[in-house]
Amino acid sequence: GDNPLGMSYMVGYGKKFPQKIHHRGSSLPSIDKHPQSIKCQEGSPYFYSTGPNPNLLLEAVVGGPDMEDKYDDSRADFPHSEPTTYINAPLVGLLAYFKQHAS
Repeated sequence: GDNPLGMSYMVGYGKKFPQKIHHRGSSLPSIDKHPQSIKCQEGSPYFYSTGPNPNLLLEAVVGGPDMEDKYDDSRADFPHSEPTTYINAPLVGLLAYFKQHAS
């Protein structure tokens, strides 16, 4: 969290992290709370909700801040709020390297 917002871009890490990531499974209610199927367009009220996602996708790394170090924590801002493999893969590789080469 050494940035102007003082936040981590890894979900669940630290005291301040993204709450509204662009991820369907994280932004929809769990099957325990909503056992009925939610079709694609039926997810819109959850997508446009101003509240935090009901399910934390722990340890997902989002795209992060823009070129001016701003992060709006908005599901609609998917370039910055979506967790993807191309963002996470280098981090996983780096952590695996350090685990293998621990002193």
